[in-house]
Amino acid sequence: MALFGRKKIVEEPEPVEPEPAPTLPEPPAPGASGMRIMEDHRDYLLSLVEPLPPFGMNLLDAWGLALCEDIDSETDLPAFDNSQMDGFAVRAADVAAATQGEPLVLPVVAHLAAGEAGSEALAEGSAIKIMTGAPIPEGADAVVPIEFTDAAAGQGGQEKVKVYEAVEEGAYVRRRASDIRDGDRLMHRGQVLDARSIGLLAGAGIDKVLARPRPRVVVVSTGAELVEPGRTISTPGQIHDANGFMIAAAAKAEGAQVWRVQVPSDDPETVREVIGDQLIRADLLVTTGGVSKGDHDVVKQVMPTLGLCDFAEVAMQPGKPQGFGLIGEDRVPMVMLPGNPVSAYVSFQAFVRPLIRRLMGVEPVGHTPVPCVAGSPMQSVKGKLQFGRAVVREERGRRVVDLVGGHSSHLLGDLAHCNALVLLDEDIDLVHAGDRVMVWRLDHD
Repeated sequence: MALFGRKKIVEEPEPVEPEPAPTLPEPPAPGASGMRIMEDHRDYLLSLVEPLPPFGMNLLDAWGLALCEDIDSETDLPAFDNSQMDGFAVRAADVAAATQGEPLVLPVVAHLAAGEAGSEALAEGSAIKIMTGAPIPEGADAVVPIEFTDAAAGQGGQEKVKVYEAVEEGAYVRRRASDIRDGDRLMHRGQVLDARSIGLLAGAGIDKVLARPRPRVVVVSTGAELVEPGRTISTPGQIHDANGFMIAAAAKAEGAQVWRVQVPSDDPETVREVIGDQLIRADLLVTTGGVSKGDHDVVKQVMPTLGLCDFAEVAMQPGKPQGFGLIGEDRVPMVMLPGNPVSAYVSFQAFVRPLIRRLMGVEPVGHTPVPCVAGSPMQSVKGKLQFGRAVVREERGRRVVDLVGGHSSHLLGDLAHCNALVLLDEDIDLVHAGDRVMVWRLDHD
């Protein structure tokens, strides 16, 4: 018999509040037009993306990438006194009296090439034949270029040499540390490695650097109407895929590692599957098309099922419909661009380019507006930031800009011939010839 016949009291577990579903941070408020301001939208996207983590890589692999460390020299450059010219190492005092009319003759006691140590000291009244870059021998304090001697005509320079011109002490000698001193700062954190800086680091004996990698960008063009370039258009309404190639090339120009994927379908499951398959190799996804309000704008329908999304109308023309998401378990950033070619390209410059540069840790992330003079009148529509395709030229010491073609978003020919985008602010409807306007140069950083 049980000691106690009372029933056990089972405590009910306290209810657990379900965790709130993750969401994107609050987007910026719309402007006076009811649409989002372009700069606000760009800054919002930038706030959701972090630079890629750095790692050590070989110099050539780091070309075009931003350094994540300060680098100081651990050597002098040059590391030793060496000859600036092919010629003869001498004591300047020994050739002080040399002239064209009365050359001095010196015995040549040794030959010294670049890379040779040169153990023989220079005796007074003699010369050592020396090649460019070879170390200055002990006892020498100047170099007589071969052009100042009979060796220039192939008549001497082996056992003895005639010197026709005097040289001062230190002439044609590259002094140790005359370029870089041990401990000098070679490169700063954030600097982008170009060919010249790579040459400097290599010359200082540095073969590896800490840098941010190239972002892996996957460009996905969507639409049942798309046909790969090179293939025949067989059905009325089909078009060749300009967007995918153009945006992929623009991403390559910014230093990204790029893959291009085409989804010639408006089937939601197909689009979802293709984009989902790309997440494993992408630091940034970029799609073109399917973000407006049409029945076949499938990207806008599908992406909220794969991640956190923000869709907005931005007060800009072209490029009003914009989408952004953090997709998949790893929250891969994704920019969803409109489908018209010019809209896609302008949107790339406004939003995707800054994100690529943020991932790379490069500053500035956006284009720096440059002042120009309008070469002819320009019309715009108030309430939107108008991006006009334009050509900038130099004229009498000033930058002059003219629009190219119209404002329509399908004009690829005009886009190909422009080298700038004119920024016509929301409150502007007319610019007169001679007025100051701001532009984004497409042929400059």
